[in-house]
Amino acid sequence: MNEPLAERVRPKTLEDYISQHHLVGADGSLTTQIKKGSIPSLILWGPPGTGKTTLAHIIANESERPFYTLSAINSGVKDIREVIEKAKQSGGLFTSKNPILFIDEIHRFSKSQQDSLLGAVEKGWVTLIGATTENPSFEVIPALLSRCQVYILKSFGKEDLEALLQRAMAEDIMLKSKNIKLKETEALLRLSGGDGRKLLNIFELVVSSEDKKDIIITDKLVMQKVQKNTVLYDKTGEQHYDIVSAFIKSIRGSDPNGAVYWLARMIEGGEDVKFIARRLLISASEDIGMANPTALVIANSTFQAVSTIGYPEARILLSQCTIYLATSPKSNTSYMAIKKAQEYVKDTGDLSVPLPLRNAPTKLMKELGYGENYKYAHDYEDNFTELEFLPDQIKGTSFYIPGNNKREMVLKEFLKKRWKDKY
Repeated sequence: MNEPLAERVRPKTLEDYISQHHLVGADGSLTTQIKKGSIPSLILWGPPGTGKTTLAHIIANESERPFYTLSAINSGVKDIREVIEKAKQSGGLFTSKNPILFIDEIHRFSKSQQDSLLGAVEKGWVTLIGATTENPSFEVIPALLSRCQVYILKSFGKEDLEALLQRAMAEDIMLKSKNIKLKETEALLRLSGGDGRKLLNIFELVVSSEDKKDIIITDKLVMQKVQKNTVLYDKTGEQHYDIVSAFIKSIRGSDPNGAVYWLARMIEGGEDVKFIARRLLISASEDIGMANPTALVIANSTFQAVSTIGYPEARILLSQCTIYLATSPKSNTSYMAIKKAQEYVKDTGDLSVPLPLRNAPTKLMKELGYGENYKYAHDYEDNFTELEFLPDQIKGTSFYIPGNNKREMVLKEFLKKRWKDKY
């Protein structure tokens, strides 16, 4: 039996689909649309092995639509046009419902490839379902993204992963022929990294390597079997996330040696250059921020440059930016400020804008007091005059607290001089 376990036990109906209850549960945002067959073009965004392809197949089955599929890895514009033409014909001949065109790893499509989909989606010749592990805001062209709903799939939790294992043992012909006991599952679950497909592949590897009918699955057995088959760097698995975590933590910890080492691991593993550059952009703001705002400019320039030139030269630019960020002073005050402000917004709701801060474009608004008592800062000495800019219910609250670094100490003095005890 050459077909992998994950394929053999792939669910065919919505009832058999495990997890993603926020999308396809009783009150899921997609459930009603699937049942009615009124499917919009959509992008399924989530980590590897969370059921994106499976969900696309189920949507097609439940809505009884012709189903066409393309992989972004080996499909060009010509392939896309051929499939769209077939889909148009099948839609017209066999059903009043337009066919579904499923594109796996749509983030790998170039702009011209994505452009070639626009007409078919816009005219309703096909309902597009794209699957991506990367943020579609970065990877899908705006014209196409605006025509699609984006649905986020979450990594499987412990209960979901254990349910996958139990169903595989109950339904798969090969596994049913053995007497398998799941004594320990911690190693299986940890190695899967929340990836259902990887979990089943590891499980099958362990079971098939035991040449006996009675098999007791233990953490020790799993680690023994898996270590013999471990790859250096798996772009879609646990190491992908572990290594990028080590990379960012090395930068945050101001260790250029550690940061460059983990960068090299990603480069040698064939990691997407833009994935690395995006992480540098986030780190520049989250971990360095106001201590050295130029870090964000450097990281953004690096992102633009490496996106243009690609490997192998991009490795030099990534190394330079990594070392620059690792050796920069650190501050997370911007991150903490927006985090605290968002918590206040969630707790207090939509507080009214104070009247002095409101816009007053009409006579009526002026009569209602909009903009009244607003003090125009440039009319005062040092371009500053004290005014409360927060709603009355939370006035005096501090969100931004300057960090203990050279640059932010200067900012602290600037704010103290103007706001006295407020900062």
